[in-house]
Amino acid sequence: MVKKLIYLGLGGALLAKEKIEEEIEKLSEKGRLGKEEVKKIIDEAYKKGEEEEKRARAELKKLLKEVIEESGLATKKDIEELKEEIAKLAR
Repeated sequence: MVKKLIYLGLGGALLAKEKIEEEIEKLSEKGRLGKEEVKKIIDEAYKKGEEEEKRARAELKKLLKEVIEESGLATKKDIEELKEEIAKLAR
């Protein structure tokens, strides 16, 4: 489920990127935008995309942690603590 959500988000972002690039290219070809303006728009869109990716990753991590906690799954930390306890008892 989470994997599908990630793919859906990435797919939507790629489609939007392609559409934006197409429209910018059309405007550039018609002489409505100069090359510097096109570069600036693309750079700004890329920067916003990176920021959104960071935000989405943080949100996804938070959501996954909540799901793991609610489901009662053992975390890496839990397993390490159990290994330490077992090692102590085995001495």
